[in-house]
Amino acid sequence: GIAYSVPVGYPWESENKENVLVNDKCQCVTVTSKFVPSKENPDEEILERNIRILVPLRARENISDPLSPLRTTFVYSISQLCQKCNPVEIELGGQIYQAQQSTSCDEPKTCYTYDRDTCYTTTFPFRYHGEIKQVPAVLTPESCFAE
Repeated sequence: GIAYSVPVGYPWESENKENVLVNDKCQCVTVTSKFVPSKENPDEEILERNIRILVPLRARENISDPLSPLRTTFVYSISQLCQKCNPVEIELGGQIYQAQQSTSCDEPKTCYTYDRDTCYTTTFPFRYHGEIKQVPAVLTPESCFAE
């Protein structure tokens, strides 16, 4: 007969869930974590982290300029991806304050694709009565106009 070794006490079904730690639409990176059985000791679980990176083809160096050269270098900094820049409300002495959990949030973020939540604009030359004017144009309309 064939013997199968099954690790004892490991829930195979619903509890083997992945938690999303980072979902960065700007740089197309998702970081997830989940518990998996340890190879050394099947009774123990270890935390496994997975990083998925989608490298966008035909991304421009300047995302708002369709004529800028194609991007050939993609730089991913885990510390930058994991920083929490959304303001958090905290209460101090009965007053509500907006606080950020990271210090480097004001630096411009490098975006490799359009983030659906951000409005991107560019300008293009427009000839009107023999004069060339720079006219603003919206690149991601659904993010730029309120419903």
